[in-house]
Amino acid sequence: MSKKAPVQKNDYIDEAIFEDLTHDGNGVTKVDGYPLFVPNALPGEEGQVKVVKTSKGYGFGRLTERTKESPFRQDPPCPIYNECGGCQIQHMTYEGQLKAKEKSVRDVMQRIGKLHVSVHPVLGMEDPWRYRNKAQVPVGEKDGRFIAGFYQKRSHEIIDMDKCLIQYEKNDEVIQHVKDICEKLEVRPYDEKGHKGTLRHIMTRTAYTTGEVMVVLVTRTPELPHKKAIIEALIQNIDGLKSIVHNVNPKRTNVIMGDSTTVLWGEDVIHDYIGDVKFAISARSFYQVNPEQTKVLYDKALEYADLQGEETVIDAYCGIGTISLFLAQKAKKVYGVEIVPQAIEDAKQNAVLNDMTNVEFKAGPAEVVIPDWYKEGIRADVLVVDPPRKGCDEALLNTILAMKPKRVVYVSCNPATLARDLRILEDGGYKTTEVQPVDMFPQTMHCEAVAKIELVE
Repeated sequence: MSKKAPVQKNDYIDEAIFEDLTHDGNGVTKVDGYPLFVPNALPGEEGQVKVVKTSKGYGFGRLTERTKESPFRQDPPCPIYNECGGCQIQHMTYEGQLKAKEKSVRDVMQRIGKLHVSVHPVLGMEDPWRYRNKAQVPVGEKDGRFIAGFYQKRSHEIIDMDKCLIQYEKNDEVIQHVKDICEKLEVRPYDEKGHKGTLRHIMTRTAYTTGEVMVVLVTRTPELPHKKAIIEALIQNIDGLKSIVHNVNPKRTNVIMGDSTTVLWGEDVIHDYIGDVKFAISARSFYQVNPEQTKVLYDKALEYADLQGEETVIDAYCGIGTISLFLAQKAKKVYGVEIVPQAIEDAKQNAVLNDMTNVEFKAGPAEVVIPDWYKEGIRADVLVVDPPRKGCDEALLNTILAMKPKRVVYVSCNPATLARDLRILEDGGYKTTEVQPVDMFPQTMHCEAVAKIELVE
């Protein structure tokens, strides 16, 4: 028989003590070891909780009264914070956020990885606001008005927005111009329920160092009504505009971009720098959204790689070559692999852009390409991985263990899968010497980390 939860729906817990935060920012309290997840509660707080939902392993509650407040609690500065699903922890001071993220990384290292490794304090931002260089907002209609913003928590209702405190102000300004222009020209917003209307999403990128701006209009239909007038109005209103792009997505889907992309005006890319390395960024390029902290992250990866100028480096999951080109400044030769062919084309162009001839890129799954390189006699002194949230493929981890590079640098966007993969590498003869968390996404619970891993001789 399955064990019954110690609480039921509509029960009240009078002296709930919150000890942790979930990955989506809910406070965690326990009743006889049974976790309840409660929105808007912080570690160290106490209060009364009403149980709203239970399942076998955990439940959800609502805070009805707070009797003890965290010293890290603050009033969220965003006026739509409680409705919007974009940020999870604006009600927590930045000092508190960094402490919570450090604890979350340390906890998964011990719980999942069974590792007692040095986890450093999180490298945070001096100003943890207005850091996102890319905005993409859905478009809709409400009470006859043209609206654009973010989805309400756990829904597809759009919260109309004129500013977002974690995005570049320039992006807010661009989105407002597009809204005003399209409303004036009576371009129909997309209706998700009826799959009607034209404009689905507005996307904009602003380069951190150059100030160059790209606007992407995503429509349901192949035609963009009043195209000429929209282009002219955007050129007239947006300083730094370098590119206007039209993307068509006719499908009933939550995916933002469709397959067809056309440049309406200007160039097909904008340019930005991370440190001394220049990057060309297209409408579809994956490029880190917090370039200021990306440099912090990559500087740490470069430090952990400890390159002396004679090493061969393999960069798995290389994207458009951001880490590869950083490493190529110090390495003898860098090989980059990425499953998305367009990203590899971008990476090759970025190598040319920086006059780097000691870099080679190949499209394909890392877990297939790297073993092939290994068979061809390519041996990495240092191997860098920067996988998606699911972590490294098992075949890639096995190849690392067979190839035995002296050092592995693991850049992670999910500390839980990082801890899992570190355990596998440790069991295969490696030692994790240190882990450095980096806060790429202030006001959210997301935390990146870089791990330094060395072969045990």
